[in-house]
Amino acid sequence: MGRAIELAWRDASAILQPLVQVDDYRHWDINLGVVGATMVAVAACVLLHYEGLTLISRSLPHMGGKKRRRVLAGIFGVLLVHVLEIWVFALALFGLLWADPRFGALRGITPGTLFDHVYFSAVTYSTVGFGDVIPEGPIRFLVGTEALTGFVLITWSASFTYLEMERYWRRE
Repeated sequence: MGRAIELAWRDASAILQPLVQVDDYRHWDINLGVVGATMVAVAACVLLHYEGLTLISRSLPHMGGKKRRRVLAGIFGVLLVHVLEIWVFALALFGLLWADPRFGALRGITPGTLFDHVYFSAVTYSTVGFGDVIPEGPIRFLVGTEALTGFVLITWSASFTYLEMERYWRRE
């Protein structure tokens, strides 16, 4: 009985062994590089979002035609801003993984394919998380932060859209 438990434990340990070993985090320069790239990407996205929503908000009152169409224009503008933010994170991921393999890997995509990184970034940013691509290594910090940032910015856009609809939707 004891031998059976020992074998079961060994098999379970092999299955549950983490994809990334603790040694992957001993390179502090790599870790700081990921943190720095994450901070730059988050700052760029927040500023892009702020400026994008400001531009949309200032442009909508000057549009001709039916006032309800301003809501449609606002939605397209917000979607464009989100796509640009997804690209910011995709380029950060792509750049780090291209620069040094110690940053980690994205298991499930072909290394060096930019559009696969954009796909993964969109799935992460929107918090869909299909699970077909798995981040490994220090890059996981950037990926987790992208999900949080995407959630916050999508929520911000929802609030903005609600306010713009209140402003233009019922006036016709």
